Amino acid sequence: MMNPGRSAAFLFRRLALGVTSLSLAASVMFGAKSTPADPAQVADASAPDANALPGYNAGSSSFSEHNGETLASLKLSATPPNPLEAAAGEAHSSCPTGMVDVEGDYCPWVEQKCLRWLDPETKMRCAEFAPTSECLTKTVRKHMCMDKYEYPNRVGADPVVMKTWYEAGATCSGQAKRLCAESEWTLACEGEERLPYPYGYARSSEACNIDKPHPDVDEKALANASTRTAEAQRLWQGEPSGSRDACVSPFGVHDMTGNVDEWVVNESGKPYKSALKGGYWGPVKTRCRPSTVAHAEDFSFYQIGFRCCSDPGAPDSSNGAAAGTGSAGHGNGINSAPPSAAGNAAGSALLAGS
Repeated sequence: MMNPGRSAAFLFRRLALGVTSLSLAASVMFGAKSTPADPAQVADASAPDANALPGYNAGSSSFSEHNGETLASLKLSATPPNPLEAAAGEAHSSCPTGMVDVEGDYCPWVEQKCLRWLDPETKMRCAEFAPTSECLTKTVRKHMCMDKYEYPNRVGADPVVMKTWYEAGATCSGQAKRLCAESEWTLACEGEERLPYPYGYARSSEACNIDKPHPDVDEKALANASTRTAEAQRLWQGEPSGSRDACVSPFGVHDMTGNVDEWVVNESGKPYKSALKGGYWGPVKTRCRPSTVAHAEDFSFYQIGFRCCSDPGAPDSSNGAAAGTGSAGHGNGINSAPPSAAGNAAGSALLAGS
């Protein structure tokens, strides 16, 4: 059960989004598949044996294509945060300043069916999904605190990039926080309605910073300490945190899809302890469920950032928490340590990731 503040906040948001009882009933009637397209790069956290799931097609793509009519009446469009909602949530929050209280039932496996692909050949970007199915496995209760914005968790600041998974974790630890687990991140992004996108069922490059064309990457320049900053700045198409009011999850976490990829803890530990969630500003999946697991913990790249989580009731270290990160701006947050050779070799694969 949600606490009274969270319940009130949730009600405010659902009313603002215009979700009707018809759309909630339809979410039970329609199903969709969310199995990984490329096990080497993309995986759903804590997924059970797919062959044992009802309706699973081993030869299908990551999401089943559906030729039915678009369910326009079931679209969701996020609205700017409601001040009353924010006040209701903060009054009952057990989280430090600047963090969002996220509590709900996480589903390890759901079906999400794409109604229309933007790229039918690769089936990477879905224009619109049918309502998500009921959970196909037992749900797991999750409760954590999550940074409202990508690190340095300040509205109007450019997210810090070019950090390895190790460096991201150490930065969070320095604030008495930790990297978010993959399943925690997914729940915070999709909400208990298990939306494909944090803002609803229909993909929108207006809601979040996504689908920008990416320039050619000079990986040698990124690997060279003397040219790394200039190359990262040349490639930068990110935006300051909180720039888009619609890019907010049902729990109130901002910029979870698009802008920059985010390091998380891969709970399976395979092939690495590291994973990436949310995609970045380029033409990639940028959904709540997919994860990129192709990069080792010492990998860094021009569009990889992170945010931190903590357990409820943890001490508030918000005062001076961002010390040592420099002023707002991605140039000040670029990693001074060279990326690993393995990381550079895998760089181009990231563009086809989450």
